Amino acid sequence: MSQPQSPSHQAQLHPQMPPQYYYPQPQDDEIDLRELFTALWKGKWIIIACTFICTALAVVYALMAKEQWSSTAKIAQPQVSDYSEYQNQVVQFQPIFDVYQEDGTVLVSKALDDLKNSKNLYYLFIDEFNSSSNKKAFLGTSATFKRVKAQLDNPEDEDALRRLYNDWYKLLSIKPEDAKRIDGAYVITASAETSQESFDILTNYIAFVDAQVNRKALNNLSSTIASKGNELKQQSIMLTKQAAQRLLVEKERSKYALNIAQAAGVTKPLQNFGDKEIFPINLGADAIKAKVAALSKLKNLSVIEPRLEQLSSKLGQIEQLPIDKNVKFSAYRYLDQPERMVSKDKPKRILIIILGLFLGSMIGLIIVFSRLVIIGKNI
Repeated sequence: MSQPQSPSHQAQLHPQMPPQYYYPQPQDDEIDLRELFTALWKGKWIIIACTFICTALAVVYALMAKEQWSSTAKIAQPQVSDYSEYQNQVVQFQPIFDVYQEDGTVLVSKALDDLKNSKNLYYLFIDEFNSSSNKKAFLGTSATFKRVKAQLDNPEDEDALRRLYNDWYKLLSIKPEDAKRIDGAYVITASAETSQESFDILTNYIAFVDAQVNRKALNNLSSTIASKGNELKQQSIMLTKQAAQRLLVEKERSKYALNIAQAAGVTKPLQNFGDKEIFPINLGADAIKAKVAALSKLKNLSVIEPRLEQLSSKLGQIEQLPIDKNVKFSAYRYLDQPERMVSKDKPKRILIIILGLFLGSMIGLIIVFSRLVIIGKNI
């Protein structure tokens, strides 16, 4: 078995080949670890300088950045006790919408169900909270917003004002606790530069929206009742005309029947005679004459059309049952009352400083490595 030949022996066999051919040589683009640590040591002041500068800038930014604190509350659909006074306002008008039939039965109307539905009231509060017009109207009364607005370089600049309002709209938010359940609990958040200001804005805006919901719900009820009142009036006018026409026709028929009965000499009632004729004379001339006199004196048309009495009664109820505009109720219930946060949202100063330290170190390392690569290529 042959023994492996040494490099010197190979060199003797092949004198034209240099000795380094027999040993693995480092590639040009590889950097030795010793060279790497040497370069890092030589470039330590660059790394330290970059780290210091970026950390210092991060500290300055963290100290100068405006603070933001948030206050939160959690709400859910109201219970009956939360809006019972409003419900009483709605229920008192229920008989006006019900239909009373001749056999004594009552068809209960569902026209008012949507107005007193707890889910609809809940969604009304959410819509009013998200309303940009409500937010703008509220911010116009907020001392905090007025102070920030006064700090603008040009308070009359419409674009700057629009951006300011849009930024503040985002600080008042209401979002579902579970994004998959829009009918579940909602979290309300208000943010400001101090914990107290955020708490004040949250409680004041909730009160502002409450007032808007109360006003809109009662206005919806008023509009519904007014619409029903107009409907009843139109029905009353139509039935009154129909009753007046029927009265006129009945008077004319009775007059013709009276003439026929007198001509026939029928003065007393007759049995089974003339009751199905166009001009029945079976009552006799004396009775028909009395009927004509009674019809001529008739003023209450509900005698001819009983439904007029129902309509008159319902219209009277509308006039006698005023809507109390001062009634207070809640379209939600609190799961968590408004609370002030014990820690601010931003800036996260420690995190900013750590990021500045890390970024500065990375920049320093990149500079040192870049120099090492450039030098290595030039060699």
